[in-house]
Amino acid sequence: MASLPPALNFAETEEGIVKKWKDENSFHRQNELSLERGDEEYTFYDGPPFATGLPHYGHILAGTIKDTVTRYAAMTGKHVDRRAGWDCHGLPVEYEIDQKLNITHRDQVLEMGIDKYNATCRGIVTRYTKEWESTITRLGRWIDFENDYKTMDPSFMESVWWVFSQLFEKDLVYQGYKVMPYSMACGTPLSNFEAGLNYKDVSDPAVVVSFPVVGEEGVSFVAWTTTPWTLPSNLALCVNPEMKYIQILDKKSGNVYILAETRLPQLYPAMNKKKWKPKMAEELYEIQKKMTGKDLIGKRYKPLFDFFKSDSFYQVVGDAYVTDDAGTGVVHQSPAFGEDDFRVCLANGIIEKGGNIPCPVDSNGMFTDEVPPVKGMNVKAADKNLIALIKEKGRMVDSGSLFHSYPFCWRSDTPLIYKIVPSWFVKVEQIRDQIVENNKQTYWVPAHVKEVRFHNWLSDARDWAVSRNRFWGTPLPIWANEDLSEMVCIGSIAQLEELSGIKVEDLHRETVDQIEIPSKKNPGQVLRRIDEVFDCWFESGSMPYAQKHYPFENKEKFEGGFPADFIAEGLDQTRGWFYTLMVLSTALFGKSAMKNVIVNGLVLAEDGKKMSKRLKNYPDPSLVIDKYGADALRMYLINSPVVRAEELKFKEAGVLGVVKEVFLPWYNAFRFFLQNVERWETATGKKLVPSVEKVKSTTNSTDIWISAATQELIKFVHTEMAAYRLYTVMPALVQFVTQLTNWYVRLNRDRLKGLDGDDDDTESGLQVLYDVLLDVTLIMAPFTPFITEFFYQHLRKFQPSYAEAANGGGITNPVKPGKSDSVHFLTLPAYDESRLNTDAVEAMEALQAIVEQGRNAREKRNISLRTPVKSVVAILRKPSEKVVKGITGPLKTYILSELNAWDFSVVPTEEQHDWVTLSLTPDFKALGKKLGKKMKSVGAAIKALGHDEAVKCLEDGKLTLEGVEIDTTTELVSKLNFSKEGDHWEATPSADGACVVALDCTQDAAILSAGMSRELINHIQQLRKGAGLDLSDVVEVFFHEEEGITQTEDAVSNNVATFETKFKGAVPLPERLAPAWRVVLKSDKVDVGGSKVTVSVCRPALAVKDSLDEGVKNILSTKEPSEFSSAGQSFKCSLDGKEFELKEGADFWLSTAAKTKANKTLTWL
Repeated sequence: MASLPPALNFAETEEGIVKKWKDENSFHRQNELSLERGDEEYTFYDGPPFATGLPHYGHILAGTIKDTVTRYAAMTGKHVDRRAGWDCHGLPVEYEIDQKLNITHRDQVLEMGIDKYNATCRGIVTRYTKEWESTITRLGRWIDFENDYKTMDPSFMESVWWVFSQLFEKDLVYQGYKVMPYSMACGTPLSNFEAGLNYKDVSDPAVVVSFPVVGEEGVSFVAWTTTPWTLPSNLALCVNPEMKYIQILDKKSGNVYILAETRLPQLYPAMNKKKWKPKMAEELYEIQKKMTGKDLIGKRYKPLFDFFKSDSFYQVVGDAYVTDDAGTGVVHQSPAFGEDDFRVCLANGIIEKGGNIPCPVDSNGMFTDEVPPVKGMNVKAADKNLIALIKEKGRMVDSGSLFHSYPFCWRSDTPLIYKIVPSWFVKVEQIRDQIVENNKQTYWVPAHVKEVRFHNWLSDARDWAVSRNRFWGTPLPIWANEDLSEMVCIGSIAQLEELSGIKVEDLHRETVDQIEIPSKKNPGQVLRRIDEVFDCWFESGSMPYAQKHYPFENKEKFEGGFPADFIAEGLDQTRGWFYTLMVLSTALFGKSAMKNVIVNGLVLAEDGKKMSKRLKNYPDPSLVIDKYGADALRMYLINSPVVRAEELKFKEAGVLGVVKEVFLPWYNAFRFFLQNVERWETATGKKLVPSVEKVKSTTNSTDIWISAATQELIKFVHTEMAAYRLYTVMPALVQFVTQLTNWYVRLNRDRLKGLDGDDDDTESGLQVLYDVLLDVTLIMAPFTPFITEFFYQHLRKFQPSYAEAANGGGITNPVKPGKSDSVHFLTLPAYDESRLNTDAVEAMEALQAIVEQGRNAREKRNISLRTPVKSVVAILRKPSEKVVKGITGPLKTYILSELNAWDFSVVPTEEQHDWVTLSLTPDFKALGKKLGKKMKSVGAAIKALGHDEAVKCLEDGKLTLEGVEIDTTTELVSKLNFSKEGDHWEATPSADGACVVALDCTQDAAILSAGMSRELINHIQQLRKGAGLDLSDVVEVFFHEEEGITQTEDAVSNNVATFETKFKGAVPLPERLAPAWRVVLKSDKVDVGGSKVTVSVCRPALAVKDSLDEGVKNILSTKEPSEFSSAGQSFKCSLDGKEFELKEGADFWLSTAAKTKANKTLTWL
C-alpha cells in the first residue's frame, strides 16, 4: 500500500473507477440494497434536457448539484429513483430541421407531408444521447439511462393528454385571440415566460410621425414609435385623459404639433442638456394652446396609409397606460401587434370582439398583399422602405435610432414581434392566488429567488398560451366541429378508441389528425382534431405524471411520492420549468409539485461574457475533466457563488486550484498514513485494527481536537444538507481538509512516523488518523465520489469485516465499512456527541492564531524559522481558563516546535496593561443610523478611551455617551495593540485584534548555534530524500568545514540532544573521524550559518582501532555492521597464516560514533 505514487493522476484514477462502477453495476446495486432494506422513498424530478446538442457547463453544474443531493439522500437512509429524461418535441428540434431542409413557411411542411417532416424530427432528437450519457457518467453522476423517459413516448404523451383533459374538465381551458410574443423564424407564438428568456441590447429605428387633425388645417398629432413596420396597420391614437397636452408652433418648419407638455424634449433634445435655459425655447417653438388629454378624445385624424378602412378607425382614444416617460404622450395604436393596443381599441369600439382585425403579416413575419409597397418582405427588413415612404408623404417629423433591450426567440435567436394569434389558453389568472399561496409552502435555496423573483413572476402571471401552430409535438387532444360549438377533449388512448373506433399506438399528428369522431349533437357530422400541438413547456411541466404514465400506471407509487422532495435547475427556470410545474400541479391537485428547490446561477466565460461556441471563450468541459478530473470540476462549481444563484466567471485555474489546494494535500495525508502504518506494523509485528475505543481513549490534545472537529464537521454537514445549503457545506469541507493536512498531520509528523520512540502513542495517532480519514471519506462521498471511492478501497482493507466481502458479500446487506464493495453503498456517519469538545477546538484555534502571528512576527524581523527565538508571549483578549490551560499545557510543545522557540507563555489578564493597549472604535455600519449627527463626537470619545476604560466597557457590555447607550459587544470594534518597550520585542496582532503575539528576538551564541543545527538537520533530511532513503534506513553523517573554521562542529556539540532525538541517536561527526572505506550515498556542499560545509550521508560502516594491522583493517572494512548481532561480539580471522581474534568495543565498533564515544575522541560526545 505504501507504494502509492508521490503524485496521483486524479483523472486517470477516476477513469478506472468509472470502469469499476460499470463492471460491478454499482449504481443499480446501491438502489437494490436500498429497496431490500425498505428505505424511505425520496422523490427527485430531473427536468428533461434536449439531446439535440451537447452538454455544457450549465448542464454539468445542475447535474452536479442534483447528483450531490441525491447521493447524500441515498447515503442517509433514502431510496432515490434517479431516472434520465429527454425533451424531444418543440421548437428546438423543428428549428434545426427547418434550417436543414431550408423550410421558411409552414405550407412547405404541408406539401412535404407531416409524416415525413415528423420522421425527420424523430431522427435527430436522440442524436447526442450517447454523448450525454458518456459525459454525465464521466462526471460521476449516477442516473438511470437504461430506464429513461422521452416526451415523444406514447405513454408520456398519453399522460400529457390526461393532464390537459383534467384542466378542460375544470373549465381552465379556453380558445381566444390574443396578442402574443411571436417567433417569425419558428412561425409560432411563444408564452410570456418564453419571451423573457432571451433579451438582447439592439439598435432599432425610432421615428416621430405626424397625424393631421381633421378639420384643423395645419395641426397634427405627433406619435413616436420604434416599430415603423406597425404603422401601415395603425387604427387609432391614444392619449392619457389626465395628462397635460400642448399645441405648439415649430418655428423651424412652421408646422403645428400636439403632444404632451412634458415630452417637448422628444422634439427638442437640446432641452435635456445641462446648458439648456428656458429662454432658449423662444427660438424653437411657441405654445399656442394648453389642454388635457380628455379634451383630445374623439378627434379624428388623417391616416398615414389607406390600406384599411372603417368608420370606427382613425380617431383619438384615451387610456391611463400612456405615460410621459418616453415618446410624445401620443401613442399610435396597431391592435394586431400590441397587447395594450388591442385592449384599448377593443374597449373604445375601434375594433369588435370576433370582428376582422387588420393584420397584414403572415405566420413567418412577411407582409401580405394588403400592404403592396412591402409585400413579401420581413417586417424588420421593411422598416427602411416604410421610413422612406413616410418621408415621401411629408409625414416624418424626426427619425433616429434607439439602443434598447429587446426580446429574441430563445430557440432561433431572432427578434420576436408581438402579433395577434388564435391560441388555446390555460386560465392561470383564475388560480393565480392559489399558485402564489402554494409557492409559500415550498423551500428554496437561495430564499430570495422564491420570495422575490419567483413570487413576483407568479403574482403577475397571465393566462398561459399552451398551443403552438407546429407539427412535431404532442397534439392538443380536442376534437371539434368547425365553429367549435361542439368539442370533446380526449384524456386517453382508450377514450379515443371508444369514441372513434380506432386504436392507435402513436399519438403524433400523422396518426391522430386523420381520426374522426362522430358528432353526438349532430348525427351524421364528424368532429376533427384541431390543428395545434402543445408547447413543449406544457410537456416538461407534465413530467412528474407523464414519466410514470400516471394515472394509467404506478398510481399508488406516484401519489405516495408527490410532491417531489427535491428539484434543481438554473435561475432562468423561474420563468420556465419551475413555473410550469407549479401551474399544472396547482391546477391538478391544488398543491406545489415540489418541496425543496435549489436554484443555480449562470456560468459565464472568464471575461464575464456568455459562453459562446462561436467565440470559443471557454475551455471544453471534456478536456477540463480529462486534465484535472471530474471531482475537481465538481468541487470548483459547488464551492462557488453559482450555487447561491449568482454568476460564476469560469476559470480553468480555479479547477487546478482545487487539485493543488485540496486533493493533493488530502492525498498526501492519506499516503502518509499508509506509509506509516506499514512502518509501524513492520516495527511492532502487529496489525493496525481500527478501534473507536482506542480513538476515544487517547489523551493527546491534538487527537482530541481533530476527533472533535471531525464530529463537528459531520454534525454541520447533516444540518446544512437538511437545509439544502451546499454553499455552506463545501467551504466547511475544504477548511477541514486544510485543518487535517496543514495542522494535524504536520504537528504530529514525527509522532506518526514513530520518531518519538513510543509505539503505543504512535498507534494512538494512527488510530485517530484512520478514524478521521474514514469519516471524511464517507462525508465527502456525495460531493467528490471518485477520490472518496479510491480512498475507501484502501481504507476498507484495515477493517475486520473486509473478509466478509468475499464471494459476493460486498454487495449484500447489511452494509458496513470494509465489507461493502463501494463507499456509496454505506450510510453516512452520524456525529458522536461524546466526542464533541468545544474547549479542545477553541484551544486549537488559539494555537493556530498564535503560530500564524508568531510567523508573521518572524517575517517582520526577518528571522528564519530555523533560528530559534528565546520566547513567545501571547496576549489574548478574554481567553477562557480552559484555553489558557490547553495552550500552556499539552499544546505548549507544539507551539514551541512550530515557532522554534525555547519558551512560551500567556500574559495573565491582570498584567495585560503592561504589554498591550486595548483600543475601541465605532462599528459605523451598526451605529450609523443610531448616532446620526452625533457619530463624529461620539466616535472621537470612544477612540479617546484609555486601556482600563476600554476593558471596563467590554466587561460591562455597554457604554453611554451623549445620552446614547451603545452595546460594546456588537456595536464597537476592539483591538489589542502591542505597547511594551524594548527593541528585542517583535509583535503582530491578529486581524480581528483579539490576539497579539510577541517574540523575544534576542540573538546570542546559544540561539545562533541552535539555528545552525536546524539548518544542518534540514540539509541532512534533503540529502536522505535525494538518496531515496526511507525513514527506517540507518545512515552515518559526516561534515567537513574549511580549515580553521569550526562553527558547524560547535553548533553540533552544543545541540547533541537535538540531533539524537531527530536521528534516533545518530549525531553528525567531523569527516576526519570517518573510516576510509565509507560508502557515500549522497553528498553536497551546503550553507550552514553563512559558511560552506560539505555534508555526506553514508552507509553504516565498521570503525576500527587505529593501531590494528592494515590487513586486518582491510578485512573488517568488508564487513557490514548488520552482520554483528550484539555489542561485545568476537570476530576471528586469519592473515598470512596468523590468527586474529577481535572484539567489538575494543578492536572495532559498529559505528564511528560508538568508537568516538568509547575513545572520548570528542569531548562533547
